This record gives sequence, structure tokens and C-alpha cells, in this order.
Amino acid sequence: MGLTSKLRRRSALARPGERPAITAEGTAFQLPDIDPEETQEWLDSFDGMLDADGQNRARFLMLKMLDRARQRQVGLPSLRSSDYINTIAPEDEPWFPGDEDLEREIRRAIRWNAAVMVSKANRKGLEVGGHIASYASAASLYEVGYNHFFRGKDHPGGGDHIFVQGHAAPGIYARSYLLGRLNADQLDGFRQEHSRGPGRGLSSYPHPRSMPDFWEFPTVSMGIGPMNAIYLARFNRYLQNRGIKDTSQQHVWAFLGDGEMGEPESLGAIGVAAREGLDNLTFVINCNLQQLDGPVRGNGKIVQELESFFRGAGWNVVKVLWGRDWDPLLAKDTDGALVNKMNTTPDGQFQTYTAEDGAYIRSHFFDDPRLQKMVSGMTDRDLEMLSRGGHDYRKVYAAFNQAVNHHGQPTVILAQTVKGWTIDALEARNATHQMKKLTSADLKAFRDRIHIPIADKDLEDAYNPPYYHPGEDSEVIKYMVDRRMKLGGFAPVRRVKPRKLELPGDKAYAPLMQSPGEGQKVPKVATTQAFVRLLRDLIKDKSIGARFVPIAPDEYRTFGMDSMFPTAKIYNPGGQTYESVDRKLLLSWKEATDGQMLHEGISEAGGLSSFTAAGTSYATHGEPMIPVFLFYSMFGFQRVGDFIWAAADQLTRGFLIGATAGRTTLTGEGLQHADGHSPLLAASNPAVVHYDPAFTFEVAHIVKDGLRRMYGYGSDEQHPNGEDIMYYLTVYNEPTDQPGPPKDLDVEGLLKGMYLFSPAKGDPNMAKAQILASGVGVPWALKAQQMLRDEWSVDAAVWSVTSWNELAREAMAVEDDNFLHPDEPNKTPWVTSKLADADGPVVAVSDFQRAVQDQIRPYVKHEWRSLGTDGFGFADTRAAARRYFRVDAESIVVATLDALARKGEYRKDAPAEAFRRYKVDDPTAVANVEQEGAGA
Repeated sequence: MGLTSKLRRRSALARPGERPAITAEGTAFQLPDIDPEETQEWLDSFDGMLDADGQNRARFLMLKMLDRARQRQVGLPSLRSSDYINTIAPEDEPWFPGDEDLEREIRRAIRWNAAVMVSKANRKGLEVGGHIASYASAASLYEVGYNHFFRGKDHPGGGDHIFVQGHAAPGIYARSYLLGRLNADQLDGFRQEHSRGPGRGLSSYPHPRSMPDFWEFPTVSMGIGPMNAIYLARFNRYLQNRGIKDTSQQHVWAFLGDGEMGEPESLGAIGVAAREGLDNLTFVINCNLQQLDGPVRGNGKIVQELESFFRGAGWNVVKVLWGRDWDPLLAKDTDGALVNKMNTTPDGQFQTYTAEDGAYIRSHFFDDPRLQKMVSGMTDRDLEMLSRGGHDYRKVYAAFNQAVNHHGQPTVILAQTVKGWTIDALEARNATHQMKKLTSADLKAFRDRIHIPIADKDLEDAYNPPYYHPGEDSEVIKYMVDRRMKLGGFAPVRRVKPRKLELPGDKAYAPLMQSPGEGQKVPKVATTQAFVRLLRDLIKDKSIGARFVPIAPDEYRTFGMDSMFPTAKIYNPGGQTYESVDRKLLLSWKEATDGQMLHEGISEAGGLSSFTAAGTSYATHGEPMIPVFLFYSMFGFQRVGDFIWAAADQLTRGFLIGATAGRTTLTGEGLQHADGHSPLLAASNPAVVHYDPAFTFEVAHIVKDGLRRMYGYGSDEQHPNGEDIMYYLTVYNEPTDQPGPPKDLDVEGLLKGMYLFSPAKGDPNMAKAQILASGVGVPWALKAQQMLRDEWSVDAAVWSVTSWNELAREAMAVEDDNFLHPDEPNKTPWVTSKLADADGPVVAVSDFQRAVQDQIRPYVKHEWRSLGTDGFGFADTRAAARRYFRVDAESIVVATLDALARKGEYRKDAPAEAFRRYKVDDPTAVANVEQEGAGA
């Protein structure tokens, strides 16, 4: 029957007088109707079909029409959610290519070993924790992936990137045990990384820093894994589009939990993945409907909620909710009663059904006469055994298969499972997450349910049950190995075989090393400006320039990096399809498919995720990339410090640049922009090497040495493939005098953290003092040095402290070494020996809290004073702020005189005299307010 005939038939079935009028108010879009008669025929046809075939058929056809409209690229808004059933119909499922019996045996063995490993780790006297239930719910998801989809490092396409859900780590260890990658002794060392001796312990979660040959991606700090996965998929495209590596066959898989999606970061970047069409990315969200202490959405439906989020963001959504044993029931559901029940049952009730018996399910779920008739031929046991889709490997395979073959969009698979599945003692209980131990009875019931051939007598000691291995020559193990070899080798594996780089010579750093000529004016340059110039020059280097990855939130112009737009360009996989409003300007905004600069918008978390992806490319791709992430220093460690810890765990390398650093340099911005503590936060991260340079030549030496340490492969016998560290530089937006390096510059001291920049005159008739300063504090110290000489006859030396943190770390390392070698003579910290022959008290100053410089106080044997910017920042001029915090030159003078007077080396009334003369307690008295460079 043709369309016209069908329209007429449907129209005739519509009841007279019930045809809705077509009005502007009733239309979804305010568009003119170019053919009202045809429109009315379509509406009449719909009414007739609805009356003839019912709401269920009408709904089905409307959804089909919307789907076809999407396929034909008609601009219609998509539905936020669909029915609570599987996305892929049974008739659309592909053939399952695996051996179902062998794969079932594999899952059973891994389930057993994972549970036993955790239970043994919690025997009395040990009790180190661990998680059983998460992997129990996700086993089928992982196994379908490992047996059929996840490509290893030796695959011709380069291998996939797999983010394992943190709490599922025991299952991955158990799988590795069957494959011979780990032994039983190592499983017994779960969460005992040191007490069992080298190589015998396993980390609690995926920690690459703890197991650098095994894990690739840290994921247990929830929310960070999803973002890092998105930005890694994006970075893989970046490498491809820039011609650095063909990543077209590499897929990123992120296994997540439905509870984890409550973290803001989990959903915070899903729009990025959709906007850039990252069809090389799949999220697999294990929807076991439980978080740590109870249901994720007891009164709601987390799957439907997530579906609406991801659909709205532009993702391809695949729901895997029901196992194949539901297919016959759904086929009988001609009037939609079963689908309606699925749609309206809250998650909390579904968990109850899992824990209850078949009689309860029959009376509460199948409570409608139509539903009762549907299951009349099923026993209560049959109802109990109705499975969820995430445990049905055929359903999971169909979903994975669609994900890797879907183009133009990232895919999210929402798989409904049962937390603790197959372990009767844990299954679907609210306390499942906290349950770590299995009793002898629990073990026997678990064994029986999954058919593990272990005798009762071997399970009497619940603290020491045996692992199960079917034998290396068994068909099960041969099958596992064969599947992995065909997919490119074992996984997870972390491999460090980076391409060798030729680092730039001295020429690249020369502009920052220059001193003004005789008679020339000393230039004023901000260290942010100096760093950006150096970066611009390094990017031009023929051997290494293409390896730099500049990254910034929406602040490239603030940092003076717009000069790089015309040449480096901003990365956009779609290029630039519009004319930029500033296209006629020399430094106009330019986007390109092969652009080098990553512009993250207003997202420091996105910037850190890109930084991590680029900074680990030496391992994930064997292609060393050099990320340089510039950000407001206040919004780095404070805002996204957990991302930096994850980066450290992932052994990331690169440069973090805290621009606009300091509490007093960013005039007018106020409290929340005034960084007075980021060095302290940086000091807490063992992988972060922090420097606070004052001069352009210091910036040059630090960057040069950073490149050597991180990327100079072979330059250090201890670290032939480079050091797993990140450099953090705090640089300033305030132009300061740049006199050039001293002729006898102590480069070793500069890199260790401190060197003598302006020595004392050596006048024996003057009192002596030592002023230690960092960053923008060095000019204040130099001014104070001059004032002390000219006005108070005090001969002070000024030391440039490039890193308080590194001085303190070295000193603490010496302390530890002395502690560990009690029979040997004590060693002396470097800063202690450096100041050993210096006379007078020490006054330490920075534009940060006093705790920054007080880190080295225990190792300085002199009278100590420190001046810092403790308290909240505020908006004012630089001079007023420094007077308020008492860190300016005048305050340094008073502190020095006070330290000398209290030691009896200067007249006692001098400090009070200086205090009154300089009005140190009165910010309103500051003269010569600085104007240049004010504001951001």
C-alpha cells in the first residue's frame, strides 16, 4: 500500500470532530506551513493509527520516525531518554564470535581469585582493606573487552588505552594470575607493597607510579578518570592531525561506576568529546545502582538520568539493561505493560528484587494481571534467575561492537548489573562496598554457585582459601592467551620506549642570558614575559619545536601568548570555518586542524587533563611531547590539585607555569586571585619540582635543566629514559630590573635552590646580615641591601633563592640518610653548608606565606627572621599591598635591624627608629605608588 493510500486509510479511522486544528500555538517551531492540506493528512493518519493500533504502536512508530530523521540529518532535537530496555534489539545483535563455555569458565576463575585475594588480605592481624563487589558486578564487561576488543601494545594499530575502574583492580590482578603475569605469592601481597619485600606486593588500585610496568592510568580518585579519558582521546586526535603519529586505530575505553558519575568532573567535559566527534572514545558505566553506602538513586533511575545527560551532550547512548532471558517476555509485551513496569520501577526497588526470592518478585513486580499471565509458565526460581544485561556477554558484545563501529560521536554504554553478583553474602546489599571478608560458609556457597572444583576441606580455613588455576595447558588458559595474542598482547601494560630527542643548544636560551651593555639602561621585564619569549623561541627549534604543546585556559592574551597565534595556531579538529573578528590584526585569532596550541576555554581541569595526556605520551605512544600549561597560579594547585596528583601518579612530565604568581603582584584583582601559598601545595607533591625565579637568566637555566632531566634520554645513568617529574615555575606579571647574570654565576647553586647574587662589601666596620629572597622579592631585597648600607651602615648580602622547596627536600633527604646510617658520620644539608661561613642573622622574604621560606629554618644555624604575605589577599596597589603585609624593602630593613639588635650586634633603639621613619605599620603612607603593569 502506498503512502497516499495509508494516509487516507488512517484518516478515515479518525473519529469525526476530533481532528486537532493546526495553530501556531500548537506547533513546536514557529515556521510557516507551506502545504496545510498535506499537514492535515499526516495528522489525520496519526490519529487513525493511534485509534486503530493503540498507544504502544503509535509510540514505536514515532520513535522510528525520529530515529530516521536523525539518520537523514534533519535538524530535530533528540529525545532525552528512551524506554528502560536494551537499545539494541535482539534481532539486531551480531553473532557472538567467542567460545561461550570457555569464556564462562574464565569469568568464574577470575571471580573466585579476585574475591579470595581480597578476603585473604583482610585476615585477622592484616586487614588492609580492598573491594570485592565492584569487580563481581563488572566481570562480564571486562572479559568481553579483553577477549574481543582491547588491543594490546603490539597490535599494528598501536594498542588501545584502557581506564580500569579503581575498585575493580582485584579482577585485573586475578586475570593476570591466570595468564602467568602474576603469581600466587604476589596475589597474597595485595595492598602490602613494602612489608613483603621487593616485587611481592600489589598496589591497592591502578597506580602507575607504584607498578610502572603494569598500570597505565590512575583512576581511583573518582571523576578524574573520565576527564582524563576524554582529553586523552582528544590528544590522540591531536597527534594524528599534527602528523606526529597515526592513532586512527587506537580506542580509549573508560570503565566507570554509576556512583562515580556524581562527581562534577565525571560529566564536566562530556560536551568536549561530543563537540570534537571523538568516536575513538567509549565510556562503559557499570550501573550496579549502588554507590559506597547505598543506592545511587533509590527513588529514581540513574540509567535514565545518565542517558539524558549524555544524549543531551551529543553522545551515542547504548543501554544494556536486561539479559537474553527477558527477550521472550518483552516479545509478548504487545500492550507495553512490561515496559511500563520497567520504566516506573525505581532503582531501590530493583535492588530489593535482586535480594528477594521469586515469590516476592512475582507478587510485587509481576503484579498486573497482564504481567502475571506473561509469567504464568515460569517457576519462582525462573523469576529469581532473570538476569541483568551487564552480565550477559552476548548483550555486552553487541554494545561494544556498536561502540567501535559508530562514527561521528563518542559512545557511552550504560550496563545494568548487580553489585557483588554471584557472591550470595554480598549480592545487592547496601553494605556490599564495606564487606571485605568471606566466611568458610560464604566461600562454599560462592564456590557452588560458580562451580569451582575446590573441596570443602580446603575451605575450612576462611583466612587462607586456595586460588584456582585450571592449569597452563588447559583449554581455558590456552584460549585466554590466544585471544590476547591475536589482539596485540597482554593488557594492561605500561611500556617506556620513547623516541630520542635532540635538545636545543645554548643559542635558544641566549636572549634571556644577556646583560645590558655598559651605559645601557637596565631593562624591566616580567618573568612571565621572559618565559613566553623563551617558549616562542623553543617552538621554532627544528629538532624539538614541534614537540611542545602550549596549553592554557582562556588566558593566552593575558600571558602575552597571542604573538604565537599566527604561526603555532590554535588546535581545532574542524579547522576555522568562520572569519575571525580580528582577522585584519597582525596577532589575529587563528584556528587550524594541525594547530599546536591547546586552548581549553575556562577550564583548568581541562588544561590539566590535556597536560597529563601530552606529558605521558612518551609512554602511551612512545612519542615524547612537552606540555607547557600556563595558568593563573592561584587556580592551579588550589583548584585542580587532585588532577596534579593523578598526573604525578601517571608519571607525567612537563612544565606547569603559575603565571601572575604572588600575593601582591596582581594589582586590583583581589582575594581569590592572590596566590600566596601555591609553593606549599607544590611541596606536598613529591613529583613536582618548584622554582620561583627572579631573573630571566634564572628562567633560562631552569627550563634548560628541566628539559635535560625530563627529556634528555641517556644524560643521566640513574634515569636513562628521563625523570618522572614535573616542573612548576611561579612567574610574575610585574616588570622588574633585569641586570643579567653575575660574571661568576653559581649555576649549581641556582639549580639546587640558592646562590649568592649580590655579595656584601666586606667592610669589617659594618654589622653583617644575610637576606634570602625569591621571585619578585629579590628586588625588594636589593633595595633593602642598599638602604642598609647607605642609611644604617649594615653590610648585607643578598641571596637569590630559586627554590625554597628544593632546598628543604635536599635537607630532609640528608636527615633521612643520617637516620638510616647511624654508624656513619652525619652529612650536612646543602643550604646549611652554603650559609656556614656567612655572618649575621638571616632575613628570608618572598611574596608567599612565611611557611614557604620557613621550610628551611631548621637547617639554618643563624638568627632567623621571615617575612611573608600571610592572610587573605586584597585589591590595591603593589606598594600598598607590600606595606600592608610588611614585605617591602623598608620592612626588610626593620627586620634586619631588629635581628641584629636582639643579638647585641647593633644599637637597641635602631629598629624602633626605622619603624617610625618608614611608617611600616601604615599602608596609606606608601609613596611612589607603582603604576606600570597594573591589572591583569
